[in-house]
Amino acid sequence: MKNFAQLIKTLDSTNKTNIKVQALADYFSVASDKDKVWTIAILSHRRPPRPVNTTLLREWASELANIPLWLFEESYHIVGDLAETIALVVPSSKSSTEKTLTLFLEEMIALKKKSDEEKREYLFENWKVLDYYERFVFTKLITGGFRIGVSQKLMTRALAKATEIDEDILAYKLMGNWDPNQITFQELILEENESDYLSKPYPFYLAYAIEDKVHDLGDVSEWSAEHKWDGIRSQVILRNNEIFVWSRGEELVTDKYPEFESFIGAIPNGTAIDGEILPYPNGQIGTFNDLQTRIGRKTVSKALLEKVPVILKTYDLLEWQGEDIRSKPFVERRNLLENLFKNVCHAEPVEALVEKSLEIPLHLSETMHFDSWEEVSKERGRSREVHSEGLMLKRINSPYLVGRKKGDWWKWKVDPLTIDAVLTYAMRGHGRRSNLFTDYTFALWNENEEGEKELVTFAKAYSGLTDAEFRQVDNWIKKNTLERFGPVRSVTPHHVFEIAFEGIALSKRHKSGVATRFPRMLRWRKDKNIHEANSLSDLKEMIP
Repeated sequence: MKNFAQLIKTLDSTNKTNIKVQALADYFSVASDKDKVWTIAILSHRRPPRPVNTTLLREWASELANIPLWLFEESYHIVGDLAETIALVVPSSKSSTEKTLTLFLEEMIALKKKSDEEKREYLFENWKVLDYYERFVFTKLITGGFRIGVSQKLMTRALAKATEIDEDILAYKLMGNWDPNQITFQELILEENESDYLSKPYPFYLAYAIEDKVHDLGDVSEWSAEHKWDGIRSQVILRNNEIFVWSRGEELVTDKYPEFESFIGAIPNGTAIDGEILPYPNGQIGTFNDLQTRIGRKTVSKALLEKVPVILKTYDLLEWQGEDIRSKPFVERRNLLENLFKNVCHAEPVEALVEKSLEIPLHLSETMHFDSWEEVSKERGRSREVHSEGLMLKRINSPYLVGRKKGDWWKWKVDPLTIDAVLTYAMRGHGRRSNLFTDYTFALWNENEEGEKELVTFAKAYSGLTDAEFRQVDNWIKKNTLERFGPVRSVTPHHVFEIAFEGIALSKRHKSGVATRFPRMLRWRKDKNIHEANSLSDLKEMIP
């Protein structure tokens, strides 16, 4: 644990990529194989489930620190991070421990099934023998909220440096549904086991957003355009008469989308398709809000399947006839995909599908070619009409790479929707903004049943302002608080902000009846008073 805590301290104290890579490579060179596996798991978001709820953690930490709970809570609101607060308030002792990272994690897994008294004793015992940073890391692991500034790509670079195994091979090995409590470092990294690759997806290729003029991409004839669909980026893999559906977050979600079982027998084995899972209610593409009704469900009821069916909107082919074809030019991969689509959707249905009367939910994302960038821009302008976020631009001769690379794939999203809203609530931020009120709730005007105008909350946002503006707003909030609700303060309605968002849909889960997608502050409208802010009806008029 000491080596792992020191690693996290180093990673957390620098923004320089080379220092992070070297620190990780050094760690992988000396750590035990078991600790290596758990470190890879933690840094790729495969943490064990949280064994103790945060309410008990706060109570027990304040008890061990011998301070009242209210004082701990105030400290927590100032610090902004529970693990850091506990690490600060719990007194250290002269004792220490030599337990490994693996042993700690095995104990945490076993702890989940124990009584509250046993959990309390375990925490007290370990908090007392760890130094400040070890206690911080230990508590982070307990809370299950372990996040530091290390991407899986960066971690893979370091692992490649330590093992001399190619980065792309490592990225492929680390994809999939492996269990750090069951697999060895030899099996995960060093061995070549053909059976391990049956269900494994390929690392996703990600696009950069266009920041400059689109004309700077050069000759328009070298580019293919298609709409950027707002769903769940996925890979659907068929091998050995089995289907595997993976999300971009490396989660196996096959059971969440039973519609795709119809691909078995219709799509040949040895096929991996890159595409987007989209809601398809009433025979047309729905909104992401429709899709959210299916995300996170442990079971998908028959009624929900009928209400919000899904389709796979396909746009790339990564494996064909068991061969990895990612190195082929995009135009060649697309030709293979289009031929596959024609065979699946226009050939005679296989007997099993006829018996089940199933329609194959496979759609093709249309590729478009233009004579000028002006024509491309015009097509981007109609994105919301077809329920897309904008355009994807792909160089026609580009291979399918790993991770986010500049040059061949670009996303050109439509300009966001905007509305002027009133600041009504505020909450402290996190990390370096934990001592400032930076998380805001906004409201719009609405006429109630008595015909009176009132402010109705509709969105929360915490990004878009400069540090100087956040400090100004924070100073004003502290002087204009109306009520306190734990960490949240209601404030005097006074300031207007222009709120930008990517999409909008009706929603029964929100008080306003409307859900916005990716809301953020575009600018502080100091030139407007609250009566010039928009109304809820203005917002609803934006719903397509």
